[in-house]
Amino acid sequence: MKKAKFYPWYFALISLIIYTVFSVVPGLIGIGYSFTDWSAYSRELHFVGWKNFAKVFSGNSEYLRYILNTLLFTVVTCTFKTGLGLLFAVLLNKGVKLKNLHRGILYMPSVLPILVTGLTFSSILNPKYGFLNAFLKSVGLGFLAQKWLTDPHIAFGSVMAVDVWRGTGYIMTMLIAGIVAISPTYYEAASIDGANAWQQFKYITLPMLRQTLAVTIVLNVIYGLKAFDIIYALTNGGPGHRTEVMNTAVFNMMSKGLYAEGTTISSVMFVFMVIIGYFMVKILTKDEVVE
Repeated sequence: MKKAKFYPWYFALISLIIYTVFSVVPGLIGIGYSFTDWSAYSRELHFVGWKNFAKVFSGNSEYLRYILNTLLFTVVTCTFKTGLGLLFAVLLNKGVKLKNLHRGILYMPSVLPILVTGLTFSSILNPKYGFLNAFLKSVGLGFLAQKWLTDPHIAFGSVMAVDVWRGTGYIMTMLIAGIVAISPTYYEAASIDGANAWQQFKYITLPMLRQTLAVTIVLNVIYGLKAFDIIYALTNGGPGHRTEVMNTAVFNMMSKGLYAEGTTISSVMFVFMVIIGYFMVKILTKDEVVE
């Protein structure tokens, strides 16, 4: 076994400084402003304590719904993107004709600008002139046609489905890289011992993909908590704030000049990202072995 190689701490100093200046410091400043009544309608700044946070977390607060929407968006999209990405990565690893073409097709949505994706699907999902409803009606399935982005009951699901479509290929590519790195000798030995495809996946592929899965899940969670552009492009938080998440709420509050409320929601999001990211890394890498 190779001896682990450790680099001096100052190797990471520059990246630490950059991260502190552009991420930690703005986050702390935002937290500071969230304890004030900062707004575009007053030149004076007053300390108000926990008043803004109490407003955000009150039982009948609309902001609490935005937080729950953000968590729901994160959990659902992360689950589907990771699950589908893993499925496609395994299926397109070997033994499939034109597998590189299929990989390219699945990966292509992830390289499209999010604004372009949003505008495209806004057209496709248009209830009157959209391609999806027109196609359903043309094949005799008109009863399935819906107001995909304007019906309060299904709009959020439509937004999450578009995000899953866009991000699955990226996760698949990362997982394929992890699968390719697994030595074929493990599979050869398992085949000799009579292990079938499911057993090889369960006892070889999945355990050895743990580190890669940890990275993809953490990145997915962080992306979900920061979601803004895909929702803004598709629904702008509507209808009736049903698809509103924390970042779109921050944008709207800042646009209205309610800076203190905007920074309060942003601070809550910042704390969520730090706490959730930390515990996810600890849980997903607790059995990691350094070779």
